Amino acid sequence: MAIPSDLSLFNSTSSPYSMTETFLNTSLAPSAPHCPDWPPVPMITVIPAIYSIICVLGTVANALAVWVLAHASASRRTVANTFMLNLCVSDLLFLLSLPLWAVYYSQGYSWPFGQVVCKVCGVLHNLNLYASIFFITCMSMDRYLAIVRPLRSQSARYPKRARLTCILVWVLACACSAPTVYLRDTYYLEELGVTACAISYPDHTWYLTLIWMKIALAFLLPLFVISCCYSAIGRHLLADTGLVRMQTSSHPPSTPSVKSLESKESCSKPERPPTPCMCPGSRGGRPLEGRGLERVLWTVAAVVLSFFICWFPFHCVTFLGVLKSGGWVDSCGVTWTIDTLTPLTLCLGFSNSAINPVLYCFIGNHFRGRLGGLCKGLWACLKAHGEDNSQKRGSFSTRLSSFSRKLSDLKDLAIVEPSGPN
Repeated sequence: MAIPSDLSLFNSTSSPYSMTETFLNTSLAPSAPHCPDWPPVPMITVIPAIYSIICVLGTVANALAVWVLAHASASRRTVANTFMLNLCVSDLLFLLSLPLWAVYYSQGYSWPFGQVVCKVCGVLHNLNLYASIFFITCMSMDRYLAIVRPLRSQSARYPKRARLTCILVWVLACACSAPTVYLRDTYYLEELGVTACAISYPDHTWYLTLIWMKIALAFLLPLFVISCCYSAIGRHLLADTGLVRMQTSSHPPSTPSVKSLESKESCSKPERPPTPCMCPGSRGGRPLEGRGLERVLWTVAAVVLSFFICWFPFHCVTFLGVLKSGGWVDSCGVTWTIDTLTPLTLCLGFSNSAINPVLYCFIGNHFRGRLGGLCKGLWACLKAHGEDNSQKRGSFSTRLSSFSRKLSDLKDLAIVEPSGPN
């Protein structure tokens, strides 16, 4: 069954910025809504405000993260940091396009930036949708290898291989976003008097294929992998902690020697992404205890919950749109839910781009320390530059005043000097 031509352009689940004709009419012409008992939400004011907040917070957080990660020393360019840097770049590219979409909504779904910018912004969204989730999945697998199988994974966890993996992720994300370049375009709606930036599906098969690809590759499969990795991490940390407690209870601790104290001091706290606290001489790495373990587990839970909470509602509404397009469900409430919740759940999904650097970067002690060091260095550089300019201005003022005094002395000499014979 093919989608009707009027709905194929603006089906709410076709893309983040496509909307049904019903949604346009209820939003732009509330005097004649299709569902009188379901009042429309003023998207023209709500969405731009939410986009602006996400754009400002996310751009600042991701820009700081990119700044710190890009200025890391060679020893700090680890596998995890490589994935973090690419994730932040992906989020930052998308966030820079949000102001254009905010203008689009504020002008009543009229796209004023032309066809090329429409395609570019659509591609940036789809690229981020796939790339960010793929990078989060890669980071989850890297954490699993680092914590659960630290010795077996040493030969595989190299920054060079991580860079190759990032290239593969970008290529895969571009391939998944390629249909957007072909299908997305600007369309003038004469009855509404607006030029919309939307996707036109050739037929219902295209629609179903791309929607299921988005649900499967951008949500279900990554969620399954992330959940498996962090479940294994949680079981591993809890099992190791229980084993240590059993050994401690069966062998009471003796007075620690100087060597053991030095060994404990050398066991540093993990940086995000959390890695096991490896003490010298331990076979599989000494597990975290107390607050260290609790902090790691809370971070693991926050990562999974953040991904699930941000994207699950959008994909639920998308699936509901698939059911409606197939005729399985059709009611005023369903139509209102799809038309209203699609842009709102997208805002929730977009907020994940602002949350990612907080979860993966700013929680880590080492990252905050490097950020503080870079800020202090920048402040010292600016201060030195200001002092240098001040000294230059002072030196110039001194030279100028000296030159002025010399001119004054010359004038005085000219006045006092007797005139020559006539």
